[in-house]
Amino acid sequence: MRDTKYDTDETIVAVSSPTPDKRVIIRITGSGAIETCTKIFNLPDSLCVNKQGNALTAASVKIDDGLEIEAQLYLFFAPHSYTGDDLVEIHIHTNAAVTETLINRLSGGGLRMAGPGEFTARAYLNGKIDLAQAEAVNEIVVSSNEFQLAAAEKLLSGRLSEAISKIHSAMMECLGLLEARLDFSGEDIEFKAGTEIVERLIGIKRQLERLLSGSIRYESLMELPAVGIAGATNAGKSSLLNKLLEKERSIVSGERHTTRDVLSAPLRLEHCECVLFDCAGLVLQPDNILDELAHQAAIETLGNSSIVLFCVDVSKTDWLENISIRGLVEPKILMPVATKCDLVSEEILPNHLADLKGLFGAELLVTSAKTGAGLELLRETIDERIIDAGYPKLDTRRARQESSEHQAVGVALVARHKQAVTEAIENVSESAEELRAGNDEVAAMMLRAAYEAVSSIGQPICQQVDEQILEQIFSRFCIGK
Repeated sequence: MRDTKYDTDETIVAVSSPTPDKRVIIRITGSGAIETCTKIFNLPDSLCVNKQGNALTAASVKIDDGLEIEAQLYLFFAPHSYTGDDLVEIHIHTNAAVTETLINRLSGGGLRMAGPGEFTARAYLNGKIDLAQAEAVNEIVVSSNEFQLAAAEKLLSGRLSEAISKIHSAMMECLGLLEARLDFSGEDIEFKAGTEIVERLIGIKRQLERLLSGSIRYESLMELPAVGIAGATNAGKSSLLNKLLEKERSIVSGERHTTRDVLSAPLRLEHCECVLFDCAGLVLQPDNILDELAHQAAIETLGNSSIVLFCVDVSKTDWLENISIRGLVEPKILMPVATKCDLVSEEILPNHLADLKGLFGAELLVTSAKTGAGLELLRETIDERIIDAGYPKLDTRRARQESSEHQAVGVALVARHKQAVTEAIENVSESAEELRAGNDEVAAMMLRAAYEAVSSIGQPICQQVDEQILEQIFSRFCIGK
């Protein structure tokens, strides 16, 4: 089946990196991908292609009369690519203007700009992955913490598809027995007794119920709200993280740029649980490539957060840099936090807080990681804002168990999968009831409905897929994935 919205005959292009500047990745796939690159890049006469049909080469491209840039080209020849078609990744270090010019030149050469999720849709349509794995790709892209990432990786591994495949086979066998009873009811042929088929259906129902119950804790981990701690370097972020977690999760130092990576850990509050994380201090101009990479990782992670605690050192007297850095972050909810209040006298503190309120347009929560002042109020406020944002209250005792067991969970279900499995359970149950009542035809109809519901989870391309399901899945992707 080929969906008209995702025409695999066209060659598509898009920026695949988080931003169109600095280190940029442009992705091209389709039958014309290699030919297009040979026209605009100065490629070597012979490419060293490995056994998997892939190649890596350095090349240059002329952007205009006064500018030529160097690039690294990764060439993946069909079918040994992510999409199953010829695929090229162009890696360049440049700015947004040059990127736009290059994209325009590529699209002017007959390439079409890709839509959301179209590269992954191409992989699905070419039989490289099934639907469940396609959804996992998007979960990996939007993951903001290690727990969400672990859940998405489980989904991508195909273990859900393996479980569904076994249930498919059992359903099809029962359906075959029912259809045979209907088609040859007038013949002198001995068939499986209805009671035996009912027992098989009950077994299928139990498998589906185990799949559903075993995934609930995993789904909750995937949906935990992410709370990020942001701010300028040396704003007290790592100290705040450690105090909120009540353990030394992050290294604390007076030196700038101590935190390079994104550090995360689950935080249990009174009514809910979240994932709290600390990342590199934000800077307006990174000093070197390490600072730039840490800065990029921080911006990406904070962009996927439900809440961002923006830390400001209240002991300072000049916060213009903080205001500029605040503009780099666009969270759903921002909570400004005044840190290091222990370094300011009680006489001066109100004046500093009044100045900060004027700059940020909101009251700042006053805290001290050293004395613990304000931390309980901060926890309560985070808890309230998460609940106000629409996240459900959790059984924290159960959540603790789920967090510790997340590595051992067998499969992961997203909301769409859960709905399909629930529908299948209902239909299988009704099928068994109808069979007990002697209504073989209705029982077969209900079992077919159950089979179709489960099939919608991880259907390979060889099976028919509702166009609305494809639209529902791939519309949630960002462009370039």
